[in-house]
Amino acid sequence: MYVLGAGTLVAAALAVLVAQVGFAVPAVLNGLFQQDLGPTSSQLTWISDAFIVPVALLELTFGVLGDLFGRKRLLVGGALVLAIGEGVAVLTPGAGSSTGTRVLVLWIGQIIAGIGAAALFPTSLAMVAAGTHTASARARAIAVWAAALATGGLISSVLGGLMTRIGFGTDPSASWRWAFVAVLILALASAAISLAMAQNSAAPEGRSLDWPGQVTVAVALFALLFAVIQAPTSGWGSGQVVAGFIVAALFLALFIWAERRSPAPLLRLDFFTHRVFAVNAVVTVVGMFAFVGTAYVTSIRLTAIQGFTPLKASVAFVFLGGLTLVQMPLTSRLLERYNPKWVLGGGFALIGAGDLWLAAVPATNLSLAAIVAPLVIAGIGFALAVSSVTAVAVNAMPNHLAGMASGTTNMLRDLGFGLGPAVIGAVALSQAAAQISRTVAGSASLRGALAGFTASAAHAPAAQRPALEAAVGAVQSGPLGANAVPATVPVPGGHVVPFNPLKDVAFHALSHAYSIGYVICAVAALAAALLAVVGVGGRAHETQTDPRTLTEQEAAS
Repeated sequence: MYVLGAGTLVAAALAVLVAQVGFAVPAVLNGLFQQDLGPTSSQLTWISDAFIVPVALLELTFGVLGDLFGRKRLLVGGALVLAIGEGVAVLTPGAGSSTGTRVLVLWIGQIIAGIGAAALFPTSLAMVAAGTHTASARARAIAVWAAALATGGLISSVLGGLMTRIGFGTDPSASWRWAFVAVLILALASAAISLAMAQNSAAPEGRSLDWPGQVTVAVALFALLFAVIQAPTSGWGSGQVVAGFIVAALFLALFIWAERRSPAPLLRLDFFTHRVFAVNAVVTVVGMFAFVGTAYVTSIRLTAIQGFTPLKASVAFVFLGGLTLVQMPLTSRLLERYNPKWVLGGGFALIGAGDLWLAAVPATNLSLAAIVAPLVIAGIGFALAVSSVTAVAVNAMPNHLAGMASGTTNMLRDLGFGLGPAVIGAVALSQAAAQISRTVAGSASLRGALAGFTASAAHAPAAQRPALEAAVGAVQSGPLGANAVPATVPVPGGHVVPFNPLKDVAFHALSHAYSIGYVICAVAALAAALLAVVGVGGRAHETQTDPRTLTEQEAAS
């Protein structure tokens, strides 16, 4: 019988930590991405989601592959693929290339890195779950895994902030590449430690690759995320956005049809006949949507709206994601001694309370101190919730289904992670763009100033024209671009002259819009808390380890 050893736990914890660093590091770099690459709002959102989409799409498949061929090789291989992706991102061309080319290279790097992380997230959790055979042992091991996950988020913010202080060529905005170099090194270290210390495990019984299921769920999730992310740029009623939602619904139906007929399904739909697992699945998606939405709004507020440096912004993420490691002993004891629904519900309730507080602090308040307390409250809530949501899902299933249960849980969590920035960004940017349009329409003087600014590049000297064209393009790209171009610029003699007439308008529109984003996150978190308390049953110390099928499990209970 496979039993989790210390070396395997260390390797699994480091693997999920590195995967989470890769996922979270762009959060403190959004401001530099905006300055260096000049992306549109949807392009900026896709920089993060280019990583998370393959994670959400492929986690179930990697869960199966680990069960079939051994989890250790996936732990090593996933880390190496992640390192390759980070290396591609570092090679993003400089300012001599077009914005489209530069963003595309960064996307490709993020996609490759996301594929590597898709192997690490479910494999690391499956190694922990399959090797623990009592409630107390599993609670402690999952608390370590969850603490490593959250610590990855903490390390990513500090690492990103510190690494960007190192110059990368002559352009100070290009220093974000050093953060990707650091993740590359961590990924190589994870691969080496997994190779040396991890014990292999597998559970091939009744498992095989389900290609119809993989293809249909991949198309459904990608179409959904594409439609949500593209909506602020193309419009919610545009043909491609509507088509995206239709394709998502169609392929979701095809996925369910395929899974019901598959002898070895990618996702056992009968999992969702188990009430605890089914309720926890909804709580996972909604709750993780709320938390990562909170992190996304905080990132955009601090870096892209208020213009904080990555290092200064990282302080906020220390409070938001750095408490899980400190709370690990407490969280583990709570999961052992009390019904997990109270820990889970309490965690999401704290996230909701922190979000409501954050929504009340306008972006015009440039002090970090104003948001420390609500970030701490949300961070404590996440520390409780992330361990609880994982423990409830994995404990609900028998041990021989740990790979599929962990893969499903990770997919649901990362679906929430992917939807958080996508939905919140779509709603906030649509609100901000609408407010800017209303303000411009209602002010003749602003319309005139904007027309003069837009035409300025055509009348500028040849040496100044490229910079002016870039500034005009940024303002026209959307609210974040309009906020990134300064309202005034210095001229010879020490004077300043008006430049971007939309700067102040965009700043206040974004401040209001992203406050709405916090409110949406709060509603989602509180809904997840209520659902957890009402719908998640179970008792402390309850772990499903003996039954071989769900039918036998239900009969035994």
